[in-house]
Amino acid sequence: MKIRELFAKNKTHIAKPESKGAVNDVPEGIMTKCPACKSITLTKDVQENKMVCPSCDHHFKMTARERVEIFLDDDTFESMDDHLQTENPLHFPGYTEKVNADAKRTGLNEAVLTGKGKLGGNEIAIAIMDSHFRMGSMGSVVGEKITRAIEYATEHKLPFVIFTASGGARMQEGVLSLMQMAKTSVALKRHSEHGLLFVSILTHPTTGGVSASFASVGDINLAEPKALIGFAGRRVIEQTVREKLPENFQTAEFLLEHGQIDQVVHRKDMRRTVSTIIKLHTNGGKNNG
Repeated sequence: MKIRELFAKNKTHIAKPESKGAVNDVPEGIMTKCPACKSITLTKDVQENKMVCPSCDHHFKMTARERVEIFLDDDTFESMDDHLQTENPLHFPGYTEKVNADAKRTGLNEAVLTGKGKLGGNEIAIAIMDSHFRMGSMGSVVGEKITRAIEYATEHKLPFVIFTASGGARMQEGVLSLMQMAKTSVALKRHSEHGLLFVSILTHPTTGGVSASFASVGDINLAEPKALIGFAGRRVIEQTVREKLPENFQTAEFLLEHGQIDQVVHRKDMRRTVSTIIKLHTNGGKNNG
C-alpha cells in the first residue's frame, strides 16, 4: 500500500498542458538537433547553411538531390540510368522489400544518383552516393551506374566527379557486389588513359569496398571536414594490430596529415574549389586531353 500511495502522490506533481493540443503546437521537423554540439536550430536555417550546423560547423549527411542543388549550376543536371532495377540474385530474405522501401522513401532507384551537368559553365559527368539508401552500400546496380557514368565521361571527353558516402559492399549480393570494385576501377583507368580528370570527394562515411576502390583513386581526392574514411572498423584494426589507435584515426584530417587525400574542403567552399580545379584542367570549356 505504501508503494501505491507513493506513486499516487508523485502523479499529482506532474504538470499538465493547459490545453489538449498544446503539445502538438510545434510542427514535426521544424527544429533540428545537431548530433555533435547538441544545439537545436530551425531546420530552415540548417538547410540554408548547406546542411552545416551554424553553431559548431558539423556537416550533416545530405541526400543526393540536395547535393545537386548546392553543387551544380542551376537547372543543368540530367540524370542517367534511373531505369536500372536491383534484383535479388542470392534470394536473400527481405532484401527486395527493403530496397523497394528505400526507393519509395528517397525517390532514387538505388544508392547513387548519376548524370551530367555543368559546374562553373563546364560540363561534367557526376555520381553522388546517398547514404539514406541502404547506407549507401554498393551492389550491382550502384557499380553499374557509376561505371556507365565514367564511360559516358570517357566517350564525351568530360571530367568525372563523384561524391562518395557508403558503408561498403552490399552483403546481400555477395561476391557480385565485390566485383563492382574491379569494374569501376577498370573504367576509371580507361578514363585516365584518355588524359581526363577524375575528382573524388569523400563524405561521411566512406568505408569498406568503396573506400578501397574508386573513392581513393582520384587524380585529386578531397574530403569534407571530419568525414569518417577507412576500410575496416576501428575495433577490428585495434584487435589485429593490438595497439590503441589515435582518437582522430580514419578522419579526413588524419588522412590529410598522412598524405592520403589532397585537401579537406568545407562544404561551403566545395563548389568553388572543384570548379577551379576543373577550369585549370580545361581550355575554354574543352578538355585538354
